Amino acid sequence: MPDRIEPGLQCLAHHQKQGNRLQVATIILFNKPFQVLSQFTDPDGRKTLADYLDLPGYKAAGRLDYDSEGLLLLTDDGQLQQQIANPRHKQWKTYLVQVEGDIDDTALRALTQGIELKDGPTLPARARRINPPKLWPRNPPVRDRKSVPDSWLELSIREGRNRQVRRMTAAVGFPTLRLVRTRIGDWSLAELGPGEHRKAEVHRAVKPAKPRARRNYGKRK
Repeated sequence: MPDRIEPGLQCLAHHQKQGNRLQVATIILFNKPFQVLSQFTDPDGRKTLADYLDLPGYKAAGRLDYDSEGLLLLTDDGQLQQQIANPRHKQWKTYLVQVEGDIDDTALRALTQGIELKDGPTLPARARRINPPKLWPRNPPVRDRKSVPDSWLELSIREGRNRQVRRMTAAVGFPTLRLVRTRIGDWSLAELGPGEHRKAEVHRAVKPAKPRARRNYGKRK
């Protein structure tokens, strides 16, 4: 049975006030392994979602880089897919990031204030140093360089630029070694292992159709 995600009372009251009806849609929470494309086909023969999921009609809502791991959302509801993937909605996405070097407060402060990248400044992020998390082993593993320390941080952003997290940590002097997404909005990776998935139901607001303007068929003079 899929998990059911109920909208909050404030959300329900808001949609009732707006005259919207709620439609149940299905969403797939998938733990994407390392070096798997966020799509179902690849002309170059790399691993894709089709190696793990048999879900005709489902598409990824947003993307996760080939060399990144963790939470990827899929749905067969086109409007829900756009709502999740559209950067205008600015949903918080949380990552566990292993970086090269011993990340310091100066770098963390810069991440929280926003970083100037080639395609413009980033929005302020949430960043904090953490102890090495309990994660599944990566295959292949991260190269161990005994002469260079590494450290971990939890980073949350509200944007979805190409390879944004990697570019942000590199910009403050700490290149990313491993990147695992654990949360998108209210959806969490929880206990899913690599290649595992679960279903959830979400209520999506559907605006009522606008009534057509009535034509005036008055008598001709």
